[in-house]
Amino acid sequence: MLLGKQTWKFENNPTIISTGTVGGPFEAKSKLSTTFDQLYNDFWLEQDSFEQAHQLLFESACNHALKKSNITKEAVQYLIAGDLINQITPTSFTARSFQIPYIGTFSACATSMESLALAANLINSKSANYIITGSSSHNAAVEKQFRYPTEYGGQKPPTAQWTVTGAGVCLLANKGNGPKVTSATIGKVVDMGMTDPFNMGEAMAPAAIDTIATHLMDRGVDASYYDCIITGDLAEIGRSIALELAKQKNLLLNADSFLDCGLMIYKKDQEVFAGASGSGCSAVVTYGHLINQLNEKKLNKILVVATGALLSPLTVQQKQSIPCIAHAVSIENGGS
Repeated sequence: MLLGKQTWKFENNPTIISTGTVGGPFEAKSKLSTTFDQLYNDFWLEQDSFEQAHQLLFESACNHALKKSNITKEAVQYLIAGDLINQITPTSFTARSFQIPYIGTFSACATSMESLALAANLINSKSANYIITGSSSHNAAVEKQFRYPTEYGGQKPPTAQWTVTGAGVCLLANKGNGPKVTSATIGKVVDMGMTDPFNMGEAMAPAAIDTIATHLMDRGVDASYYDCIITGDLAEIGRSIALELAKQKNLLLNADSFLDCGLMIYKKDQEVFAGASGSGCSAVVTYGHLINQLNEKKLNKILVVATGALLSPLTVQQKQSIPCIAHAVSIENGGS
């Protein structure tokens, strides 16, 4: 099961039997709007705060996954998930509502694949039969915490990214119909001394390439094994840096099949600076668009590499550099 030092191979084919994706009003105008199960028409979701709206996003995504699977929440052994808000309260409060045994996770915007990797490991080891796993983010809640409240009208540079308002989850099972989670590579923290919180792509790119290189080496395959390799939210700046770093490492990545969730979700006329971000970004693109592509056999083997910047408002104020991480999960039709 352990390949090298960082990669797990799942021999028992943990299966994604259903998914749930929910978005906000900006996502309703996106390129991938038709891949969402539900779209809300305002940021508030008829709640009293953005954080409560964030919680409702995640609750709704979980409910959609359960409804599509015909599995009751009582049959689910674990909820493994997290978000970007302090103490991951939107996810934790959802766990309170669902009363499913809960493992809270945090790897910033890499949380979606960290959670899926842990869930697949538990399913593979026969420690569970059903697990709900995923992640979420809310633009206004995240902006308020990490930058400035939207109402302040703070200006941003072109390197900044737009936080997705969305939640994506999957119901992972020990058997059933659907794409299989075949392996996962747990990333190392990489810190190249970057300090600009408005340039997350530049900071995260080295972690993405480190994890991709390790994953391919541990599995003994090259990048062409996958139909596409998809990073979480490097966006325009980070993707170009990642391709350059790959060349320096003699890592052969095909630019046409090296994709990024932060560039896939929104239309060109949506003003999102360098692209999208947020822990909900890779979650909604993976559990919406990419899983649909696998189910329709338009893709057969993908590697999703979610990327995260492990900073906090306090570390930014104290002028510390930005440590980053990337976790990779392979999802394939037909299993390993």
